[in-house]
Amino acid sequence: MEALGLNLGYLLVQILNFSIVFIILRAFVYKPLLNLLEKRRTAIAKGLEDARIAAEARANAEDEARKIIEEAQAKAAEEIRLASEKAENAGRDMIAQAESEIAKERKAAMADIEQERDIILADIRSQVAALAIAAAQRLVGEALDEKRQHSLIEEFFSGVKAGKVVVLDDIKFAGESAEVVSALPLTDEEKETIRKDLLAKSESKEVSFRVDPGILGGLVIRIGDKVMDGSVSGQLESMRQSVK
Repeated sequence: MEALGLNLGYLLVQILNFSIVFIILRAFVYKPLLNLLEKRRTAIAKGLEDARIAAEARANAEDEARKIIEEAQAKAAEEIRLASEKAENAGRDMIAQAESEIAKERKAAMADIEQERDIILADIRSQVAALAIAAAQRLVGEALDEKRQHSLIEEFFSGVKAGKVVVLDDIKFAGESAEVVSALPLTDEEKETIRKDLLAKSESKEVSFRVDPGILGGLVIRIGDKVMDGSVSGQLESMRQSVK
C-alpha cells in the first residue's frame, strides 16, 4: 500500500469516517427525505384523485342541475298550457253564461212586453168593439140590435161562433200540442170553448194561446204540421190572390 503511496491507517480512518457519515446520513437524512417524498407523492396523488372526484361530482351536479332545469321548464310550460286552456275554457264558459243570461233577460223582457201588450189590447178590446158598432150604425143609418152587434164583434175577434171554433171542421188532426193565435186577447170563456173544441177534434193534449194583432181578426190554429187559417188577414190575402 505504501508502494502505491497510500497510508493504510489513514485509509481505514477515512473509510470509517465515510461509513459513519453514510450511516448518519442514511438514518437521519436519506430515510426521512424518502419518507417526506413518499408522503408528498401520496398527498399529490390523493389531491389529484380528489380533484378527479370533484370534477366528476361537478359534472354530475351540472348534469343533474340541467335535468332539473329542463324538468322544471317542461313542468312550467305544461302548467302554463293547462292554465291557458283553463283560462280559455273559463272565458268561453263566461261568454256562454253571459249570452245565456242575456238570452234569458231578452226572453223575459219580450214576455213582459207581450204581456203588457196583451193587457193593453184586452183593455182596448171593448173600445174597438164600441167603435166598430158605431161605425156600423153610421153606415146602416139606424141603430141595430146592440146584443146582436156585440155578438158579431166578438165572433170577429174570437173566431168562436155559436160555441164552436169557426175554422175547425169534422176532420181529425194529429199532433200532441196546438197553438191558437188571435188578433186580440181572448177571454177565459173563449179560451175554454176553443180548448174543448180542439181536444174533441184533435189528439192535442196541450193548447197554448198567443196574440198577433197582424191577423186583424179571427183565428190561426197550428196542430202538428197543419195550419188552419181563419184570420181576416188570411181571407184578405186569398181574395187578393183570387183577383190576380
